[in-house]
Amino acid sequence: MNPSTAFARVLVDELVRGGVTDAVLAPGSRSAPVALALAAAERDGRLRLHVRIDERTAAFLTLGLAKTSGRPVPVLTTSGTAAAHLHAAVLEADASGVPLLALTADRPPELRATGANQTIEQAGLYGGAVRWAVDVGVPEAGREAAQNRYWRSLVAKTLLTAMGALSADPGPVHLNLAFREPLLPDDEATELAGPWAGRPGGAPWTAAQRWTPAGSGPVDWRQRTLVVIGDGPPLRGRVAADTARANGWPVIAEPSSGAAGLRGGALLLGAADWLAAHRPDRVVVVGRPTLSRPVSALLADPAVEVVTVTRRPRWPDAARSSATVGPDLPYGPGEGGTVDDAWAREWAAAADRVGGAVDAALDAAPGPTAARLARDVVAALPSGALLVLGSSTPVRDVDRLAVPRGDVTVLANRGVAGIDGTISTAIGAAAIHGGRAVALMGDLTFLHDLTGLLVGDGEPAPDLTVVVPDNDGGGIFAQLEPGADRHARDYRRVFGTPHGRDLVAVAEALGWAATRLASADDLPAVLALGGPRVVVVRTDQRAEAALAVELRAAAAAALES
Repeated sequence: MNPSTAFARVLVDELVRGGVTDAVLAPGSRSAPVALALAAAERDGRLRLHVRIDERTAAFLTLGLAKTSGRPVPVLTTSGTAAAHLHAAVLEADASGVPLLALTADRPPELRATGANQTIEQAGLYGGAVRWAVDVGVPEAGREAAQNRYWRSLVAKTLLTAMGALSADPGPVHLNLAFREPLLPDDEATELAGPWAGRPGGAPWTAAQRWTPAGSGPVDWRQRTLVVIGDGPPLRGRVAADTARANGWPVIAEPSSGAAGLRGGALLLGAADWLAAHRPDRVVVVGRPTLSRPVSALLADPAVEVVTVTRRPRWPDAARSSATVGPDLPYGPGEGGTVDDAWAREWAAAADRVGGAVDAALDAAPGPTAARLARDVVAALPSGALLVLGSSTPVRDVDRLAVPRGDVTVLANRGVAGIDGTISTAIGAAAIHGGRAVALMGDLTFLHDLTGLLVGDGEPAPDLTVVVPDNDGGGIFAQLEPGADRHARDYRRVFGTPHGRDLVAVAEALGWAATRLASADDLPAVLALGGPRVVVVRTDQRAEAALAVELRAAAAAALES
């Protein structure tokens, strides 16, 4: 084998030995050795290969695959700007703790800084956004056994680092792969023997024992404890919620936390008078809460003790208010000491009143609204379904307005909360989930990742329904400070950014079935059709902003009663 082919085959073999089941490829020339090794591994039934023509789309598809499976997933690009297009997904994987492997093919060192075609400085391209970055070095002839040990050890360390096996801090890893020609294999053999062999029995080159944290120890107890669960691994969120409920602690959980907490938690915390009478003594934070200003304000309140639960060395503390940081909840199920039962019941009753008020306001609103759509999409999903939420208005609407469901998996790219790559993330997540899958995203989020709808010849069509409330632009800004009347002169051009596109026609042009929903009552029947399908609901930015004000007022009034 020529050196490039040998390295590529060892790389792929060790990835599979380390647990990789899916890989993503954006085509290119310099990456040909690894691309062909991945294709051969798929033919042999060792992994599943996903091919996309656009690197950014490929990267966010990888993010969805890795986030849903919990396993490292590599994405392979050629050199130059192709590698740069992974950066947004790498940033999201960093903040979300997702084991994405960025494999970027590169020119050899003698071509760098010479003006050679398609050559940039790729080593260290992603800066501090990766857990580890390696400029691997050019494969050479005549050093087979030594290179085999190096390459296999390198891949094993890459996987362990990406999974956080020793650090409890999973995240992206970058391997920069320089190749000299020849890039194509000399033969069709795929078996690796002799100096290229791996460990016996298909074992990885290096394995690690599962990391087990020490016990958290005793924590001073106060009667009124609220648990806030933000974005994070779903299993972690569910365990935290179960423990909290067993101890009688109210739970407020973001949609992508994996937990089902009280309905309308952000509306409860946003009602100043009610909160003043029901303020917790302690807030236990699990995951990374980012959605709600009322939650952020509570965590910044100096009168509240904040306990942060994390198993990562980088813990979320935007308010810099954590008094205690530990790997587990302060107590196990039923070990929480004296609980103020009356106070906890008041939180649950208040959530019920807010839910009733919200439902009445949503049902009375004229015409389809994004807010009602968010509530109704969650309600219409069958048990076991997957829901992927856009990181702008949809995830916030679901957080405030939907009835939380513990039998539905909810994902959102909340690491750095960008709108880019959401379609591709949803397709990747749906490929792993395997059941009914729905994505809810705004029109700009949809337009931002149109190439995600391009499913190439031979690629499986995703069973995904993408629901798009279309308010012709950046409607979230109408609900924020830029939407105030004093900014009306420049609002439309600078924030509202109308696109004027027919999204049904856009989706159909890219090969997806598409439907325009005229009535909210038609939603369950359309969702039952399955995918690939796009469902568009036309809404109005200013009407949505007015409804948001009305919903907050209705919640406050319900809490005063």
